[in-house]
Amino acid sequence: MAVYRATADWSLTAPGEDFLKGRYGRGHAVSFEDGPQIPGTASHHVVGTRWAAPGAVDPEQMLVASLATCHMLSFLHVAREAGFIVTGYRDEAEGVMEKNPEGRLAVTRITLRPAIAYEGRQPTPAERDHLHHLAHEVCFIANSIKTEVVVQERQAVE
Repeated sequence: MAVYRATADWSLTAPGEDFLKGRYGRGHAVSFEDGPQIPGTASHHVVGTRWAAPGAVDPEQMLVASLATCHMLSFLHVAREAGFIVTGYRDEAEGVMEKNPEGRLAVTRITLRPAIAYEGRQPTPAERDHLHHLAHEVCFIANSIKTEVVVQERQAVE
């Protein structure tokens, strides 16, 4: 078993904010054990640009990034085990937030769009699909969420 820790730190500090009326900044700090601190915020899609902190990362973006990086690391592992040499991997992932079947807002779909460069033998389309399937099966984050995950591999730019 492994334990992961993150700290979210927020306070009501700006003059003129009214917490009970929902008029307060959503900017905060997110820090990771033995790692960086990043500026966080609520999504401007949810609270508007006035209350979202500019230049900060929202939880939905972190979810998409978490899945994209987990899939990438899992893909690199299964590709290596299959004998492929990956020399580059860039994913332009996208999450969609909408009402789920219960009528609540949720990130219902995340589309991964990796562009992968290889040295030597290139995988066939069937081999690529299989590698992504294996990566999805071993990705810890994919195993932790119920969001639909779609992989649409793109052509790698060399």
